[in-house]
Amino acid sequence: MHRRIITPGVLAAASLLLAIPASATSGTPGAPGIGDPYYPDYGNGGYDVSHYDLRLRYRPGTDELQGTATILARTTQDLSGFDLDFLLDVSEVRVNGSRAAFARSGEHELVVTPGTPLAKGTPVTIVVRYGGVPSAKSAYGFTTWHRTPDGAVAADEPEAAWWWFPSNDHPGDKATYDVSVAVPDGTQAISNGTLQSTTSKLGWTTYNWRQNKPQATYLATLALGRFDITTGTSDGGVPVLNAYSRDLGDDDGAARASVERTGELVDWLSGYFGPYPFASAGGYVPRTTTGYALETQTRVYYSPKQFRNGSNTSVVVHELAHQWYGDDVSLKGWKDIWINEGFARYAQWLWSEHEGEGTPRELADYVYASHPADDAFWTVAPGDPGPDHQFDAAVYDRGALAIQALREEIGDDAFFAVLKGWPKEHAYGNASVADFQEYAERVSGRPLAALFGTWLFAPSKPAVPAARAASLAGTGTRVARPRSWRRIEATNDVHRH
Repeated sequence: MHRRIITPGVLAAASLLLAIPASATSGTPGAPGIGDPYYPDYGNGGYDVSHYDLRLRYRPGTDELQGTATILARTTQDLSGFDLDFLLDVSEVRVNGSRAAFARSGEHELVVTPGTPLAKGTPVTIVVRYGGVPSAKSAYGFTTWHRTPDGAVAADEPEAAWWWFPSNDHPGDKATYDVSVAVPDGTQAISNGTLQSTTSKLGWTTYNWRQNKPQATYLATLALGRFDITTGTSDGGVPVLNAYSRDLGDDDGAARASVERTGELVDWLSGYFGPYPFASAGGYVPRTTTGYALETQTRVYYSPKQFRNGSNTSVVVHELAHQWYGDDVSLKGWKDIWINEGFARYAQWLWSEHEGEGTPRELADYVYASHPADDAFWTVAPGDPGPDHQFDAAVYDRGALAIQALREEIGDDAFFAVLKGWPKEHAYGNASVADFQEYAERVSGRPLAALFGTWLFAPSKPAVPAARAASLAGTGTRVARPRSWRRIEATNDVHRH
């Protein structure tokens, strides 16, 4: 896991690759970070992106990627210059049709200075031409571009875009996407949303993907290789597209037995969370050596290791639950990660009950009893875990305990109204833990500050109600382990690198 606290980037560049016109020295440059305290130089200030148009060409034998990114944005301040988060080699940048100066700064910043300052509220078209070998690039000592025997995969959290397209890389700036990828005939390109068309010419096949709903940059994914692709439609009418590496070996059967249930599980989750929010669903299983899965929007990434011990519908439920909690409604800042992981974990608990393998109450009792009061598990605050513990098991499991506590506090009618109403309340937007507390209080009509403070923020093991304490007294870790627990626990590998 490569969580870390990063020193804020510096706007001043060592040297400019193009001359800066004198007129560009007026105005104020955009900040090199969007303002997230966990990752101070992730994202950028001064503009808001509405759409990414990516035109790519990839050679699997050499891992060479060439691209042209056209970024549609609007300035949010008077702007003399701005940053993009990106690692590959840039040959040209244009802003509103004119060549712009650019330079490197820090680990992953591309500093752009247009020839003419931009007034607040100005529509901006940014064109970046670039190329390079993504697997040869690293930042902060890691890479999120994963080579495979027949290509590569971009899928990671909280960053992945830097290795394949320039962006404002923070969930606070969501946008729509068109992704067009040319690969040699016989290789395929998988991305988010719906496949609009494929064309073949002169030994190359181009795949054109469209994501027509707002999407955070870390949820954009790209898989390049040889896949077996299946398509279908759920009973609820959601188109489903799944893809499996043709070289999965012994993991192939278990992967298909799990991921091919995507349509069924989307419909089942819709009963709890409301209508599925996107135009398509699905997942892909490339031949990678990573161990995690990731809720890449509409097209979930699954490591083959998730199916090493047999079929695993629980991890599919987890990642599909994120389509509502994390993808549709995205976090405002990375400290709000509980809204993503706590609810995806709780969805697994609901699925366990559906399968007759343990109720949410039984799972909550098991988690609670499994961690004594002096366990460091209780010192991690799911409501603000810090960057070094952002994907700690406590964010998942203590986070789900908090949701079970909320359910018992407000009752099932209000609880399930909150589960279904939250994605509708903040559809395609961003929200925080504080926003969720306010919403739950409004729906239930009950004050919840004490409950949220105890279960999400207190650095100690919460006391349970007297009735629960009596039933748990003296049991310690002897509370029966629900049958589903091993598969649920394995999902703690999500987002760990």
